[in-house]
Amino acid sequence: MAHSDSPLGNTKRTTLHRVPHKEVKDRAVLHQILDAALVGHVGFLQDGHPFVIPVAIARDGENLLLHGSKASRLFKTLASGAPCAVSVTHIDALVLARSAFESSMNYRSALILGVAQELEDDEKIRAFDALTDHLLPERRASLRPLNADEIRQTTILSLPMEEASVKISSKFPADDESDLSWPVWAGNIPIEHRYGQPIPDPRMTHPHPLPDYVKRWPEGRT
Repeated sequence: MAHSDSPLGNTKRTTLHRVPHKEVKDRAVLHQILDAALVGHVGFLQDGHPFVIPVAIARDGENLLLHGSKASRLFKTLASGAPCAVSVTHIDALVLARSAFESSMNYRSALILGVAQELEDDEKIRAFDALTDHLLPERRASLRPLNADEIRQTTILSLPMEEASVKISSKFPADDESDLSWPVWAGNIPIEHRYGQPIPDPRMTHPHPLPDYVKRWPEGRT
């Protein structure tokens, strides 16, 4: 079982061999990357064919929750014990160099490998609540309770974060000295993630004030 202070990238599959200076061993950074994400891309094999499917995610301690339909081939495959890989990436800036070769992006990325377990009964309900509050904190308490059919149609998997790695790039263009005099602008263009003004559902039967938990919510996840 993974512990909150155990280092990352300590297995053969998660050790970063290329550009190792971008590897981060701090598990707290993994938590930050996952807590800022709403979607993870899950890779798996089915009948010998590779697939990558985006799913809703939320961190639950040292486990990653995956939310999807009971009818989904991904969730049927993973619930049977098939191994998977989950990737999360935040793009923070375009890095525009003096050459196409050196142009790149600044990013924060995480990779989790393992076998997920399907949650049932009370664990499933608790995970459902955690996923809902990850979408927007404090909202679950105000919603209509889940009914039995909704619970039956949903699969929630828990993936232990025992085998994981984090890679971060945060730099300015790394042009060769011989290219610095090339007559072109070079530098970084930050990419910001933010939320817009809430838009009420036109089918609301009567006006409802914007909840405090929405008013308090920041413009974006960092």
